[in-house]
Amino acid sequence: MVFIDISVTVEKGIPIWTDSIGASYTRAADPEKTGGYVTVSHFKTDVHTGTHIDAPRHFVPDGKTIEAVPLDKLIGRCYVADLSHHPQITAKDLENAGIPQDVEKLLLKTDNSKKWLRPLHEFDTEYCALTKDAADWVVRRGIHLIGIDYLSIQLYHGSDDTHINLLKNEVVILETVNLLQTDPGYYNLICLPPKIKGLEGMPVRAVLQTLED
Repeated sequence: MVFIDISVTVEKGIPIWTDSIGASYTRAADPEKTGGYVTVSHFKTDVHTGTHIDAPRHFVPDGKTIEAVPLDKLIGRCYVADLSHHPQITAKDLENAGIPQDVEKLLLKTDNSKKWLRPLHEFDTEYCALTKDAADWVVRRGIHLIGIDYLSIQLYHGSDDTHINLLKNEVVILETVNLLQTDPGYYNLICLPPKIKGLEGMPVRAVLQTLED
């Protein structure tokens, strides 16, 4: 079996959402500057920077926060579907994509993934994402995790109802993955956040594991 890291490296210059603080760190202790041998860093970030998950609280005021998301939604069998050459993804597009009926975790590979050929680039608001009716389709199909290969599951000028319908139905949203080197098909997914209480989102290290023949 092979592990495929589909996470985006968090560093200065990666695309971040409009008005986001992104991520930065400072050295509280640095052997090169303060002597000794201990390095200690302080890390500051918007929890929606880089590869991350959205918990229901992101758009649902009384929704679950990160520490309450069930682990079985974050680990397990998933399906990567190829939705290349679509400027946006509608319910009809998903219906015609050949997604197997038993899928509960779904990652969408789109032309967005080509943007990660240059990881350090300005946020491009012309990305592919779900329309509201596509989010409705995801909920109807019983999918409990949906992933996309750019910064948001909804279009930049799209309806917030895309997020709201997914999150009020406790569908975990995995955003900003890089599927450039990933073929369509089944994998095992691991995308665990730190267990921090009360937050609506959190960066994750997202990994796909190929299945044994």
